[in-house]
Amino acid sequence: MSQASAEIAATAARIVVEEGMEYGPAKRRAAKQLGLTGRGDLPDNAEVEESVFEYLALFCADTQPAELRALRELAAVWMARLAEFRPHLAGAVWRGTATRLNDIHLQLYCDDSKSAEIAMLNQGLEYDVGSVPGPRGHTVDRLSMTIPCPALNEPIGLHLTILDADDLRGALKPDARGRTERGDLAALTKLLASTD
Repeated sequence: MSQASAEIAATAARIVVEEGMEYGPAKRRAAKQLGLTGRGDLPDNAEVEESVFEYLALFCADTQPAELRALRELAAVWMARLAEFRPHLAGAVWRGTATRLNDIHLQLYCDDSKSAEIAMLNQGLEYDVGSVPGPRGHTVDRLSMTIPCPALNEPIGLHLTILDADDLRGALKPDARGRTERGDLAALTKLLASTD
């Protein structure tokens, strides 16, 4: 990693942790703040994630582990509640970089894309519908709501990305370091047990 990339990654990590921003916007803002506008200088997400872990270890070691655990436990509750849709946890809560500023991101693998929305309506849950890029290049629905997190004593955003059941096949491939981008309830339960 070049010196410019390292500086952008470190600054982006601070923005990610302190503001709960996603990696892409954080990298662009960091580059702008540092006056480094060359696209070739932008670090990849893995480099930013390493910087986030370093930042958390230096500045948040006394609070972040408990906040992460609270978010993972809340995610597990919702994954059990939505079990029929094969939920998988993704994002900062799954990867271990989340603080109380991060939302919970679940991916639901549905045989019928509207079945999750119907189930939410049947449970009397209010949500907003948006869209995000899907794994096959087209947009997919994302249901967003705010849920209480008793352990943190504050509301947390919950986002449910609605994917096709067939998309699950390639979803669990590990990266170069052997880590996956998402995990099911059994994998999350194992993570929670390993941090007791």
